[in-house]
Amino acid sequence: MLKGVHMTLLVGPVVVFPVPKVVIDALQSVRVTASAGAQSASGFELKFTFSSKSPLNTIFLVAGAQSPLLRVIVVVTINAVPTVMVDGVMTHHSITPGQGGAQSTLSIMGKDLTEVMSRQDFGGLPYPAMPIEARIAIILAKYAPFGLIPLIVPTLFPDPPLPTERIPTHDGTDLEYIEKLAGDVGYVFYIEPGPVPGLNVAYFGPQIKIGVPQPALNVDMDAHTNVESLNFRFDTSKATLPIVLIQNQLTRIPIPLPIPAANPLQPPLGAIPASASNVKVLRDTANLSPMAALAKGVAEAARSRDAVSGSGTLNALRYGRLLKSRALVGVRGAGLAFDGLYYVEDVTTDLAAGELRQTFTLTRNGIVSITPAVPA
Repeated sequence: MLKGVHMTLLVGPVVVFPVPKVVIDALQSVRVTASAGAQSASGFELKFTFSSKSPLNTIFLVAGAQSPLLRVIVVVTINAVPTVMVDGVMTHHSITPGQGGAQSTLSIMGKDLTEVMSRQDFGGLPYPAMPIEARIAIILAKYAPFGLIPLIVPTLFPDPPLPTERIPTHDGTDLEYIEKLAGDVGYVFYIEPGPVPGLNVAYFGPQIKIGVPQPALNVDMDAHTNVESLNFRFDTSKATLPIVLIQNQLTRIPIPLPIPAANPLQPPLGAIPASASNVKVLRDTANLSPMAALAKGVAEAARSRDAVSGSGTLNALRYGRLLKSRALVGVRGAGLAFDGLYYVEDVTTDLAAGELRQTFTLTRNGIVSITPAVPA
């Protein structure tokens, strides 16, 4: 393992335990992906080298076959600061037999705890007179044994159902139903591992692009450079003006309502945004209530405003910590147009012998930063 880096691997059905040293010694590489997109489940892959007499056969293959859920937690400690990279379950594994005297390779693939929420269909369960927040809380309560802590933000445009008009019912698995509710009100749902092993935060709310930024990514700054590569793109065709149709209950005539790209939870990070060159009419909103239609319009406006994107790689040891997705980060040394704060859209972390690298994607609404400086 790298100097200054320590990795802890915990495995178990629901309650996890540290694996034996022989398993850590056989571990060749770890890959973890975390994304803030619509399908925001984190995924992981562990690769081991083993022989036919290796205890890996018992720990992963036999245990995975006997238990419907094999939980895996990976914790990486850099300079005495631990970070829970992933808390999930194994979904499948593959074996590559060794040839010419070489050892075999065992690959363990899995997803975060949203995978547990996608295995059982609860369709048809009624939720009488329950707003969306209450439904989410009831659904997440059953996953308390996995250390799931709900963080539910009230909807921006509440539209509680009247029992005399309709009674909402569960549709599909827990994950499918929660993601459907999130899409209806312009929210996101994801599970963030940590802050300590065994605990997870289940977030249901708007995609927040505010908070304390992470240390800056430095480009072309000699000894202060901490990224290996970073490229930017300004796509003016991505900016779209969504128009929702709200139906007049008396005349049944749809009323078009343009939705500006203004969201208090997603303040602009660029001073010069891309002008909206496209108009997108959301025709499926005419049958919704005015509050639900506005929520869909706000969600579409938020998705179409990020015209600036950046992609790059960094050495986590030189950066001094692990870059986290779903958070802000500063950029320095890229020039006036692209310096400033960005939202970290996704991060892929690769840990192997001799390296700890991350590949990342950044987004923001326009060029030229609105902040005079970013945290170093």
